[in-house]
Amino acid sequence: MKAFEFEPKLFTTLKNYTRENFMTDLMAGIIVGIVALPLAIAFGIASGVTPEKGIITAIVAGFIISFLGGSKVQIGGPTGAFIVIIYGIIQEYGIEGLMVATMMAGIILVLLGIFKLGTIIKFIPYPIIIGFTSGIAVTIFTTQIADIFGLNFNGEKVPGDFIGKWILYFHHFDTVNWWNVVVSVASIFIIAITPKFSKKIPGSLVAIVLVTVAVYLMKMYGGIQCIDTIGDRFSIKAQLPEAAVPSLDWEAIKNLFPVAITIAVLGAIESLLSAAVADGVIGDRHDSNTELIAQGIANFVSPIFGGIPATGAIARTMTNINNGGKSPVAGIVHAVVLLLILLFLMPLAQYIPMACLAGVLVIVSYNMSGWRVFKGLLKNPKSDVTVLLITFFLTVIFDLTVAIEVGLVIACVLFMKRVMETTQISVITDEIDPNKESDLEVHEEHLIVPEGVEVYEINGPYFFGIATKFEEIMARLGDRPKIRIIRMRKVPFIDSTGIHNLTTLCKMSQKENIHIILSGVNDQVHAVLEKSGFYELLGKENICSNINEALEVAAKEVKEL
Repeated sequence: MKAFEFEPKLFTTLKNYTRENFMTDLMAGIIVGIVALPLAIAFGIASGVTPEKGIITAIVAGFIISFLGGSKVQIGGPTGAFIVIIYGIIQEYGIEGLMVATMMAGIILVLLGIFKLGTIIKFIPYPIIIGFTSGIAVTIFTTQIADIFGLNFNGEKVPGDFIGKWILYFHHFDTVNWWNVVVSVASIFIIAITPKFSKKIPGSLVAIVLVTVAVYLMKMYGGIQCIDTIGDRFSIKAQLPEAAVPSLDWEAIKNLFPVAITIAVLGAIESLLSAAVADGVIGDRHDSNTELIAQGIANFVSPIFGGIPATGAIARTMTNINNGGKSPVAGIVHAVVLLLILLFLMPLAQYIPMACLAGVLVIVSYNMSGWRVFKGLLKNPKSDVTVLLITFFLTVIFDLTVAIEVGLVIACVLFMKRVMETTQISVITDEIDPNKESDLEVHEEHLIVPEGVEVYEINGPYFFGIATKFEEIMARLGDRPKIRIIRMRKVPFIDSTGIHNLTTLCKMSQKENIHIILSGVNDQVHAVLEKSGFYELLGKENICSNINEALEVAAKEVKEL
């Protein structure tokens, strides 16, 4: 097995780095940094933390992911996928609980990378990914309803769950602020039409600049003071916070462990999907294990400086590519640009209307929903549709932790069911056609199965899902032959449950004076059975390489009985 290697792309790309590469990375990094600003603020506020925490995450995590990551062009930072999780953690465990959970998730991600599990993450079923992604999109949209319509809850706390939010919204829909609605609709309209005029300048940035200026003028000269801005709800701090490690206790770690796993799994999926999409565009290949380690370190360090969970952001990554980003240097520049904005321009963020940010997140949720893909998956087999819908509704109605856990369990059960359906057990009591066999020499006459002998053929993996099928078939037959030949030429592997089942069958047969013979066991299964001690119970004389030999042994034993 190849030894573990940690090879950040930055160090390999710098070997042949040129001044021209730096200039293109510099321009791409500046543009991505500007693009990331409104999204970082919006994700921070929507997650239930202050605006600068979103930017700090983009700075700290974005720098580490680019510096240590396994992709040339991946841009890391806060993303919409984490909004629901972060908000729920803060509601239940507070900011310190969020810090602990994020750091734990960072450790899990590092371990996933060290143990080379980056490729395994890619095997999570597609319906699960689409199910919880679409569910997150619906939940993000739901969280923005209050700011879109400017609802006034009269100090009533907004529930954390989906149904509770909508009940509260309907109770207070008579408090709609139509100026907020106008601001939100205008923001959405600007974001939607910007690509028609410019592919490089993001619509979210254009909307925030234009709408913020318009609202500022309306407040200053129009006397309209009813449109809430960031400054009305948050005090903006234009500085990096001091490093602080949260107090850890075993009880908190136990309670937050399932949440940390959710953050780690979601972060791994999103970052590796983003890196894979980027590979397809630039014609490169990322190192998934190195990427996971970088993501883990970023999520461990980010909370120490007040940040929130981070992962690879596909929209910012594509912006980087479209603007000429060639190496991780562009991602580092993006982090530096955000740092400069935080230190020198952050006070200007107080003028951004909350309704405008809500409009930005409505577009984010729409793009994330993938409703066309969701609709297409509904035409797939019922098992896939079941996983898709269950994951979606669990994400929306409960939370992402439950959705991922249940979705994965359902997917595993369905996978086992499919494997069980492909594994067949047949019973032969009369004759075998040699022309249809692959483990014996072809003869002109059919091979006759001696009287008192039954041949059981297993076609497929012999694992815990299929082990009891044997017993069911024998119970259904209800007869007691003198010899049972178990033909295993088409068994690619056997697990501990299969071994236990064979051992039990052998012991029961011995009590009933029924001999067991194995035929055609391949090398891998043979090694597993020998190591388990099964052959000591059965006897090596009853292990045959093919059906010819097994029938000869059976014929001799029948005569002796």
